[in-house]
Amino acid sequence: MQTQQSNLKEQDKPLWTPSRERVENSRLTEFVSYLGEGDFENYHELWQWSNANTEKFWSKLWDFAGVIGSKGEIVLQDADKMPGAKFFPQATLNYAENLLRKKGKDTAIIFRNEKGEETTFTFDDLHKKVSLFQQIFNEHGVKKGDRVAAYMPNCAETIFVSLAAASLGAVFSSASPDFGAQGLIDRFAQIDPVVFVTVEAYYYNGKTHDCLGKVKELLPHLPSLKKVIVIPFTEENPDISSLETDKAVLFDEVAKDFEPQDVQFEQVEFNHPLYIMFSSGTTGVPKCIIHGHGGTLLQHLKEFILQCDIRA
Repeated sequence: MQTQQSNLKEQDKPLWTPSRERVENSRLTEFVSYLGEGDFENYHELWQWSNANTEKFWSKLWDFAGVIGSKGEIVLQDADKMPGAKFFPQATLNYAENLLRKKGKDTAIIFRNEKGEETTFTFDDLHKKVSLFQQIFNEHGVKKGDRVAAYMPNCAETIFVSLAAASLGAVFSSASPDFGAQGLIDRFAQIDPVVFVTVEAYYYNGKTHDCLGKVKELLPHLPSLKKVIVIPFTEENPDISSLETDKAVLFDEVAKDFEPQDVQFEQVEFNHPLYIMFSSGTTGVPKCIIHGHGGTLLQHLKEFILQCDIRA
């Protein structure tokens, strides 16, 4: 028993403790000073305060993080109702506008594929790519509330597509390219996407895996589609004739008619849908899980700024 107790004490010791200088210079310490509520002895006290003062915490976080948008006068409406409580019911903002606030030649994205090939995008590059996708979506009638679905790997283009959709107030939903056709049908047939974006194939475990065969099975289940955009990923000019639809086009073909310009942002309600994610589907058809512009943005800012101390 004594041995077990001594082991527990050893396990309870923190693996790492920040220096006093690091604590004093952290964004969390800066936020505590910004709150003007006095000092907190430790993180737990701040956490308790944030739960006891929900409206003030989230309002102050909005201001501290410099959220681009209109906050409104009401922070929390019907706080005693669950469901029914609403944060920032008067607020308007755009998630993509807040993520794209920076321009310039600094590096925004570093992408490296499984073959070790690396591509770097500056913030200016990021704006240009999002602008092209936004114009393409506009051309095909994508508007606020419409769904844009993507069958994409973890690559920079997936970010461009999702930000372009968000900039218009459209709702983005994606599936990993290792999903089978039925998995795609079970998910995307529920949400009636207007535009579908995919790659022709992807790399995994040293092999190239086709996507177009599964996309061909999916398309008859998406009568709402106006356009299918195929982004070349494993080859420069893939043959997409197997999709057997005049709605399908390669990205370069549809993008050649546009020049990058300033990205426009549709101001939407705080809870306006941003992403549609899905449950696993182990107990039936996958259930839609919706995340909104404001809640997603504030949660990211809270975690990255206060809890992870991440800076530019």
